[in-house]
Amino acid sequence: MRSVELGLGLLSIGRQWGVNDVLPPKEDAALALLEAANSNGISFFDTAPAYARSEAILGRALTSALLPRDQITIATKMGEHWDADEKVARTGHSFDELARSLDTSMKLLGRVDLLQLHKANAANVASPDVLKAFDLAASMGITRFGASVSDLETATVACKSGRYEYLQFPFNINNRSLEPVFELLTAHGMNAIVNRPFAMGALIQEDSEISSTELFRSIVSMGFSGVILTGTSSIPHLLANVAAFRSASA
Repeated sequence: MRSVELGLGLLSIGRQWGVNDVLPPKEDAALALLEAANSNGISFFDTAPAYARSEAILGRALTSALLPRDQITIATKMGEHWDADEKVARTGHSFDELARSLDTSMKLLGRVDLLQLHKANAANVASPDVLKAFDLAASMGITRFGASVSDLETATVACKSGRYEYLQFPFNINNRSLEPVFELLTAHGMNAIVNRPFAMGALIQEDSEISSTELFRSIVSMGFSGVILTGTSSIPHLLANVAAFRSASA
């Protein structure tokens, strides 16, 4: 049976993001956002080293028992990191870079449920270095793996590799270029993690003619199993998105 849940993407608590370049909240506000998300039924949290302080804040929420660790899924990534001095994200897919990234994520988060390859492309998504890094992750107790993709060729290579359970990719009413990925995932018994359902906020500006419910419904109607990620640093906005998702899924 196919089922779709709403997850929270945590770029918003780490660094500036979206079409409006929203600043990240202070740590107390970020922790309150995480607690509000969980209290309103969200149990899937997606972070990454490239999201600046996002992993560190999520880690504090876990160590302080603000989030019930045994009831949630923590997804992070490797392959892109944050240069705090230059304030830019940098990619790196060698085994040594991936191993260092994984080690840091495990220290910050304690445990990772789903590890994804960030900035995957057709050349690296099944490369020896990447597969070796996933073997290392498996030895650390990580059991689920995914890749964040932005083109159909990479998605196809990832599916054929047999190494992945999830693919994360952008999809919304104005960006349907990766629609074939849904059928591809279904054929391989895999799950989707859909990001940018609102195009980083561009689809929900004040003059928008389409509702959040309609935007969610256009994705749910693809008939897949997995997660749709909402990204926000505002609790009222989060609660509105939860309500819209529930309405779209009814």
